[in-house]
Amino acid sequence: MRIISGKYKGRRLTAPKRLPVRPTTDMAKEALFNILENRYVFSEISIVDLFSGTGNIAYEFISRGAKNVVAIDANIHCIKFISKTVKELDENIELKKIDVFHYLEKATWKADIIFADPPYDLPFEEFQKIVNLVFEKNLLELDGLLVIEHSPKTILSNFPQFIEKRKYGSSVFSLFQEIE
Repeated sequence: MRIISGKYKGRRLTAPKRLPVRPTTDMAKEALFNILENRYVFSEISIVDLFSGTGNIAYEFISRGAKNVVAIDANIHCIKFISKTVKELDENIELKKIDVFHYLEKATWKADIIFADPPYDLPFEEFQKIVNLVFEKNLLELDGLLVIEHSPKTILSNFPQFIEKRKYGSSVFSLFQEIE
């Protein structure tokens, strides 16, 4: 895994083999960040990275100058790896070891971008719960975006907040925004 752009461009990070993760590929990550860079000035936005895993997406946002990044994962080994990497980068990513759904249910914050990369075999009802909690609890800033990474087998285009999807290899990014 490597950071593809920003001040840590090209930096390689090696996660322990025992982590139960599937990091976003460089190709998919680069395509996603091209979309996001056309919508946002990273130095002015806050990010919540759900199911953070290795922290791959969080590091990319920090490298590109995001002002506030929160990484959420329930796995202690993932949190420890992210913590170690954050110290090596001498950066500040707020870490929370908590179940994503519990975190969303208790949330009172707002973010500009919420990125979720749950396990690809997550039941559809759980994907639905992510979307519903984000929009029912009004967790996005005005013009905020929910991005969910999932397999091509999962169809998320039926939600009223769905705006588009992009497919890159075996990854799909579905984008959601509050429709006024």
